[in-house]
Amino acid sequence: MKMRINIVSLRNNCVHLFEFNILYLIFVRIISQAIMRTDFSELLDGMQTISLDEMSAIRLMNRTDRKYLATEDQLLSLLQMVHSDYMVQEIGGKRYAAYHTTYLDNDQHVMYNLHHTGHLTRQKVRVRTYLDTDDTFFEIKLKNNHGRTTKKRIHIPSHDDMFSEECSRFLAGTAMLPVSLEEMKKCVENRFERITLVNNARTERLTIDTGLGFHNLETDDERQMDGLVVIEVKRDGNTYSPIVDMLRELRVFPSGFSKYCIGSALTNPELKRNRFNLRIRKVNKLMRK
Repeated sequence: MKMRINIVSLRNNCVHLFEFNILYLIFVRIISQAIMRTDFSELLDGMQTISLDEMSAIRLMNRTDRKYLATEDQLLSLLQMVHSDYMVQEIGGKRYAAYHTTYLDNDQHVMYNLHHTGHLTRQKVRVRTYLDTDDTFFEIKLKNNHGRTTKKRIHIPSHDDMFSEECSRFLAGTAMLPVSLEEMKKCVENRFERITLVNNARTERLTIDTGLGFHNLETDDERQMDGLVVIEVKRDGNTYSPIVDMLRELRVFPSGFSKYCIGSALTNPELKRNRFNLRIRKVNKLMRK
């Protein structure tokens, strides 16, 4: 007797199996992230702390920056290495700080395109809210052709006030930008959690961003960067940084990464992204580890 195959039943079973596998992978990822977060927290809990007020003396608003991309496993190793030589910023008993940032540009994305075409002198305009303290700042980041970064900002009541007259006057009087605030619009936003470390000599600051996610306000597309760690060493001039040697030992090397540009390239298919493709491939490779 020939066996009859119920195609509909087989298809339904395959669909259910696929859905189960997806749910299983999501569950495994959530558990893995929770375990990793616990490991991070345990290491941070054992470190000396520095308050937000103490941090004000080393804000390094006029600075050179060097960024690195890493995995969460590499971050865990790094925190073990710096444990006794660095302090962690603590705000309200928390050693993680939550951030929400919105980037502005015009319809032609002129600031994005200046970066994409390789201009050494670049500007970014953004609004950043520190969610734990509910402080919001309207900010301009200026990078000159020597790689030096200057950040200028003013305190504003909330994200809703980014197009106020005060912000317009500040922007016009602070920097020579290719567009005015009146020509700008909200383009992309991100959210992440930041760990901030300071060496015991208080000569440099290290920011470590995890849980990065993008939402494009033009296309409504979203991208979650699970497993990616963005590290930035911030210091005045060429002050020696022991963290650079530690990162090299972990095979973590300098890698430019603009949250605005990468977030835009990943969530807006209308934008040119040739210059960022190599960086995006590296990011995807790190996220798979």
